[in-house]
Amino acid sequence: MKFGEQLKTSLIKDYYYYYISYDDLKHELKKGSSGNWSETEEEHFVGLLETELDKVFVFQKVKATEINRRIKDAEKQVQEVVRVSESDVNAVDEQQFEDLEEELSDIIADVHDLAKFTRLNYTGFQKIIKKHDKVTGWTLKPIFSVRLNAKPFFKDNYDQLVVKLSKLYDLVRTRGQPVRGDSAAGGAQQNFVRQTTKYWVHPDNITELKLIILKHLPVLVFNANKEFEKEDAAITSIYYDNTQLDLYKGRLEKTEGAEAIRLRWYGGMSSDQIFVERKTHREDWTGEKSVKARFALKEKNVNDFMKGKFTVDQAFEKARREGKKSIKEIESLESLAREVQYAVIKKKLRPVVRSFYNRTAFQLPGDARVRISLDTELTMVREDNFDGLDRAHKNWRRMDIGVDWPFSQLPEKDVERFPYAVLEVKLQTQLGQEPPQWVRELVSSHLVEAVPKFSKFIHGVATLVPEKTKLIPFWLPQMGVDIRKPVNQFYGIERPIHGDSSVSDIDYTGGYADEENGIGGENGVARPAAIRFDNDATERNREAADNETTPLLARDSTTSNGSVSAGNRNSRVRAITYNFPFLAPVVNAWSNAYEWFNGAFIENNYITGLPAGTVFITDLKVPEGKTICMPVRIEPKVYFATERTFLAWLEIGILLGAIAGGLLNYGNALAVEAAVGFFVVAIGTILYAIVLYLWRVKQVRNKTAARYDDRVGPTIICVALAAATGINFYLQATR
Repeated sequence: MKFGEQLKTSLIKDYYYYYISYDDLKHELKKGSSGNWSETEEEHFVGLLETELDKVFVFQKVKATEINRRIKDAEKQVQEVVRVSESDVNAVDEQQFEDLEEELSDIIADVHDLAKFTRLNYTGFQKIIKKHDKVTGWTLKPIFSVRLNAKPFFKDNYDQLVVKLSKLYDLVRTRGQPVRGDSAAGGAQQNFVRQTTKYWVHPDNITELKLIILKHLPVLVFNANKEFEKEDAAITSIYYDNTQLDLYKGRLEKTEGAEAIRLRWYGGMSSDQIFVERKTHREDWTGEKSVKARFALKEKNVNDFMKGKFTVDQAFEKARREGKKSIKEIESLESLAREVQYAVIKKKLRPVVRSFYNRTAFQLPGDARVRISLDTELTMVREDNFDGLDRAHKNWRRMDIGVDWPFSQLPEKDVERFPYAVLEVKLQTQLGQEPPQWVRELVSSHLVEAVPKFSKFIHGVATLVPEKTKLIPFWLPQMGVDIRKPVNQFYGIERPIHGDSSVSDIDYTGGYADEENGIGGENGVARPAAIRFDNDATERNREAADNETTPLLARDSTTSNGSVSAGNRNSRVRAITYNFPFLAPVVNAWSNAYEWFNGAFIENNYITGLPAGTVFITDLKVPEGKTICMPVRIEPKVYFATERTFLAWLEIGILLGAIAGGLLNYGNALAVEAAVGFFVVAIGTILYAIVLYLWRVKQVRNKTAARYDDRVGPTIICVALAAATGINFYLQATR
């Protein structure tokens, strides 16, 4: 979709006259060309741009001031109602809390609308400047960038508003009785096991996603008594590996017991507490869960600890002396520290890549059953010296950067700025227990794109050290594909409906929807202010999003930039068929049964219910010399099944050999000839079984995504056996 059309379908009605006049500016450009664009026309166009910039800048500031004032007023009202409620429960009725909740929902909708307004206008200025430079031949981008920075309407950070609104909404939702608990970073988190699913979030959807989540979970603030600062959300990790990148390969191939070792700190570079963490991958068949364990070190001791000069006993001497932790817990941490120190020294591990991001975590304090984190401004930075450049200067981390994103001082070869935010949904549920309904709806919505097994460490190494990585993750060749999807169900921020307005005549963006043609919402889809869900689609999407071994393959050929089709999540399992055509018969048979069960069907290799024009990517361009590593889960029973199949083939071969021996020993001259036929078939069967068994064992050990069933062998054996029997009958009848 062209930006002009996107602007028309996405703008908010109440803000209509404050958007950039994109069509008018584009019309001005059409009057001239690279051949006759004069200085007078350039001055006129720049003047129009300045006017538009002033209009957008002033409105954004006024609206932001209004929202801040409304939040302050709401804060006073909430505190007063809670204070009265604490002194006398009967003094406050339920309606007061409901009114406050409605007011906060309206403010949340305003924050969402302003964030969307800001992003659309910023994109509009970027688009029109690019079009100007292309059409006129005059270069305006560097000059106007200075003007944009002078009026930075697009640089407002909404994280502070999100934190404030989260606190207020939590107070109102819990009727003044918020959940209390330990929110410290670290603490009791040194050993924990969770079920984690990861998603990518387009920058256009980040603020909306935060506002949706805070209605269900509060923002986790580690120090509630301190005013929130942007640096408080910063998390930095230094990942270790050796020159052979053994840890990278192990984590990429999901080898049993594969480890990742990293050093992490929270906040700025002045943080004195460094967490040494080890993540260990466990295969499901082991009965164990992948686990992350960590212990804390003082920053001044990190270098000596990693070199073995600072011993484990020294590291935990103070903890033993103070007695704040049990002896058993200290011994467990000491064991972990010895193992990490030994691995670093033995495998010659050193810093390789740094990851930086700002994290917004949503969780009930002291309750880890549902934890959602959103990492924005994700950036990977080189820490290695593989190219002969000692970036860290013998230190455990380089000191020429801190938390000053986007690290413009670094050369491009040293930095990888990830284009999306990363959403992690971490659940601790009992066996057989379903996640909360709102979580299932969230991860099935158009706001997120499931990327199973995504790893910041793997992505950073694969992109920053390409000369040393032959194996790459499955998502890397698809980084250029736009993950935004058109909305296929009603989902988003709920704005309270006042008066006698009905859901049917108010669209999601605040304008009025064309009910007959479905016009008025984002991407031409009318959406009401109230949240509604397609439960059947949600269930199908959730099941497909949980699939851990299939990459993003389905795309809509009719959307711009190859954006992901709405509804394609329920096709993820089947989409892999088209990348491996020889799997089509088996997978399509399963797909037909699956769709029949869900009340749908497959027609002409396209999935009914997807938008017209939905196709599957089969021409992924893998960089030369690289191989995509697909996560394939192999359980021990596969080895046993392979062995049982081999023994079954041998049994058939031995049986045929026994028949040949009987004919040879007890038959006449004609039987001897028949025995030869059976003997050849028996030898062929045994040799074929041996070759097939060895091939299967190799593929299983290498975790190759190959076809393990056999369509050819049984057919050949049956034909050969039938031929041998037929020839025997023929010779017996003709002699």
